[in-house]
Amino acid sequence: MKEDTYILTMLVENEPGVTARITGLFAGRGYNIETICGAPTANPKMSRITITTKAKPLQFEQCMKQIKRLVNVIKLRDMTGENAVKREMALICVKKRSDSREELNGIISAYKGRILDESPHLLIFEVIGNEYAIDELLVLLEPFGIKKLARSGVLALYKESDTELETPLPDL
Repeated sequence: MKEDTYILTMLVENEPGVTARITGLFAGRGYNIETICGAPTANPKMSRITITTKAKPLQFEQCMKQIKRLVNVIKLRDMTGENAVKREMALICVKKRSDSREELNGIISAYKGRILDESPHLLIFEVIGNEYAIDELLVLLEPFGIKKLARSGVLALYKESDTELETPLPDL
């Protein structure tokens, strides 16, 4: 059975060691984390961790059950489907040549990128989009020469309807 890509997000208590326990659970079971991103939420007592992983459906189901059992996990959601807004940010540094400046600007503009720093030979810009758009952009930039690349990993929020608003944040 082939592995699928899954995106899961969790609200966790914002305490030391929580991320280590979650990543340890993955490592201990032999699951690979493709991307991970975590930061405090609007409530400073909670953090949101978003993980992208590849697994077989049964493995992913087991992983979700094990994560739910962790003491510091408040809420866990599978964000793989269409009911989530997903974005990734990339900082990209490419070689700049005078004969390709216009073409490079056109590519960056087409992906709604924003130039952050420019030197005579290098250009650093940011781009935000889904992971497939960023992958596509990187292929287009290969002929220019990608010097450095930093990607945030996928961030995701569940699409809430007005009738499904989440309950108020718990006091921790």
